[in-house]
Amino acid sequence: MSPPAQPSTAPLLDHLGRPLSDLRISVTDRCNFRCTFCMPAENRYHFVPRPEILSFEEIVRLARIFVGLGVRKIRLTGGEPLLRSEIEHLVAELAAIEGLEDLALTTNGFLLAAKARALKDAGLDRVTVSFHSLDPAVFERINGVGLALDRVLEGLEEARRVGLSPIKLNIVPIRGINEHEIVDLARWARDHGYTARFIEYMDVGTLNRWRPEEVLSAREIVERISAEMPLEPVERAHPGEVAARWRYVGGGAEVKPEPGGEVGVIPSITEPFCGDCSRVRLSAEGKVFTCLFSAVGHDLKAPLRSGEDDEELAARLRELWRARTDRYSEERTEALRAGRFSAADKVEMFRIGG
Repeated sequence: MSPPAQPSTAPLLDHLGRPLSDLRISVTDRCNFRCTFCMPAENRYHFVPRPEILSFEEIVRLARIFVGLGVRKIRLTGGEPLLRSEIEHLVAELAAIEGLEDLALTTNGFLLAAKARALKDAGLDRVTVSFHSLDPAVFERINGVGLALDRVLEGLEEARRVGLSPIKLNIVPIRGINEHEIVDLARWARDHGYTARFIEYMDVGTLNRWRPEEVLSAREIVERISAEMPLEPVERAHPGEVAARWRYVGGGAEVKPEPGGEVGVIPSITEPFCGDCSRVRLSAEGKVFTCLFSAVGHDLKAPLRSGEDDEELAARLRELWRARTDRYSEERTEALRAGRFSAADKVEMFRIGG
């Protein structure tokens, strides 16, 4: 095996001039939830056989190569990443990679209370928790298997206690399901020191039977919150940031300091952000996806297991990224406005994370 690739000094740009800086690694395609917008419970699922899933050693090797190409942030996803046995050992190896600046994990939170301390001790910087309702009945309806809200609340509290912060809550409002909770969720997050991030309901994958009329726009979300708790816009922290940021205005003890004093909205349907997208995704079975809405991944596992060295693998990734032209969200918006949108085949979200 060749020596580990060294972090790049010049950005690797795709065909549209977008740099590679963020890597999302799906460590499993399995999940203990069956959320309506991701893995509806009425479907049957066939998961990747365990021998075909990348080992921790393989994940770390590929992560080092990605960092050598310019990646500075890694997020572990799933499926549900905390289902992967001894995930904290992977975290420790990733945290030791020279040049990596941020290591985060997205989880549904159900197993977080038991894992938070080990993850923090291993070097995880922060967590994002998918959190779509404060109503136990609505929460159970959304997760599709009747799992209790209390376990997730315990996980959030433990994550805060051990310092896995700032903690963000990913919230997907859907008309007719949880839209009535938008203000309550924002207020609860603010009062508990979490950053609420409201995500427009997306047509990720093909199983959720997405319909545009079920989408609450980022503008409507901000207007609903601001009507009760006034908001003002905040500049993006960096060009590739996907969330439009807002902070609470006003005085007194009612307004919490950061991060609870801020709200994010991700307008992936109404105001797509493809122009700044710097993300690449690695699936649990070793396929690279250059867009959340890709239909086909590019296999790295076969060359990895057949003996290619790090530089040969890096060359594959350079070529793949430089040829990248993905702008699905923009194309979808154009089609919707023109009245010619039709669903297309796309990889399911549980296979590559959000």
